[in-house]
Amino acid sequence: MRDLLLDLDPALGRRRAIEVALRARIRSGALPAGSPLPSSRALAADLGLARATVVAAYEQLAIEGYVVSRRGSGTAVAAGVPMGRRPSAVDPVDGDLRGRSRSLITADFRPGEPDGSQFPRSAWLASTRRVLRELSDARLGYGHPWGEPELRSSLSAYLGRSRMVEAEADHVRVSLGFGAALATICPVLASIGIDRVAIEDPALFLSRTTIERSGSTPVPIPVDDEGIDVEVLRHSGVRAVVVTPAHQYPLGVTMSPARRSDLLTWAAEVGGWIVEDDYDGEFRYDRHPVGALQGRDPDRVIYVGTVSKMLVPAVRLGWIVAPAALRPRLDAARALLGTGSVIEQLALADLLERGEVERHLRRVRAAYRSRRRRLVDALGRLDGLRLPAADAGLHLLVGLAEEADERAVIGRAESAGVALLGLGPHWAEPIGRPPALVLGSTRVPEHGFDEALERLVEVLRR
Repeated sequence: MRDLLLDLDPALGRRRAIEVALRARIRSGALPAGSPLPSSRALAADLGLARATVVAAYEQLAIEGYVVSRRGSGTAVAAGVPMGRRPSAVDPVDGDLRGRSRSLITADFRPGEPDGSQFPRSAWLASTRRVLRELSDARLGYGHPWGEPELRSSLSAYLGRSRMVEAEADHVRVSLGFGAALATICPVLASIGIDRVAIEDPALFLSRTTIERSGSTPVPIPVDDEGIDVEVLRHSGVRAVVVTPAHQYPLGVTMSPARRSDLLTWAAEVGGWIVEDDYDGEFRYDRHPVGALQGRDPDRVIYVGTVSKMLVPAVRLGWIVAPAALRPRLDAARALLGTGSVIEQLALADLLERGEVERHLRRVRAAYRSRRRRLVDALGRLDGLRLPAADAGLHLLVGLAEEADERAVIGRAESAGVALLGLGPHWAEPIGRPPALVLGSTRVPEHGFDEALERLVEVLRR
């Protein structure tokens, strides 16, 4: 192949434009599997670009599986690329950047992760050393199917005093995070005849896809300023719901006391179950954190939490506190899933017992409060944006002007090295929804936050 016509978008940057154009041609079928591509030197000459730019684009497409390069044979379209799907700058499932090297993103305002530089490495290392020094050889085998007793005991005490969760150690089950927990809970509900599970709308897209992949049907229920609309829930006919009462994701509202009471009344009326995702309940900046819903009705609420926000996602540990009526079925369903590393569980238990987790939370809570307020202050100086009232959590919802194109804003921001996530993918039906951004304020390290904030403001101003 000596000629290849590519429609390059000048707004994307040169390398990015080549990647997007080639992906589109491959996905459309215009370049079928096995089609040879021009050499990097030839394509660079045709486009009037540096050869290194084309080489970098080819390398990125090879990593993603769109092309294959072999010494002496040049570059060709790879086999097995599914056709017909329009490529996206940001994957809506995990918010991960596609088609653009992470190294080119210098201001990451996507939600979902705390600041990794704040992870208490020294305390974690000290706990791990203590565990390894004291751990018997016999405990280096497979761990307890419910999770290690030390961690379940430490979690019971911590959740009781910090989140008002009512649970003894034997009520706690260790999981591999929220996704794994929900993937376990859905089959348990299905085993008692509940295969339709209500979910907040908008909601974390992971929850929706996890329910679907577990064989159940997600039923979207709207959320207003007080939380999930219980009247709509009541008329939906479902008997299970997943909610985020402390800080709704992604709208950021806190479920009102009246709405909490209505939700618990609904569960009692229909013999239903409430799955409480308490993903960042520890982070409230204007008052003490709001206690967990589970404390008001431990017999109807399945409480789920993780360390992904309070520490870092790399520590793949979470927990389920389930009502007594569901525990036998839950244990049977979890038998094949495992509970994670015994050593990590014991290290986390040691960290909790020594108060290091709460010390860490006090430190980062102050840092995150400062970042959130600087972010709100900076955005408040721009016209056309709607800002949240709640002062909580690791993200905030920023409404754009009605005429704004949410995807275009995200694409142009990415080309300027600023990573954003829109509200659109969070809706069950995104068509016709008002444009908005779900901004995280914690991924960027503190030492680079102010500079990153300036870049974000400049992007949104333009």
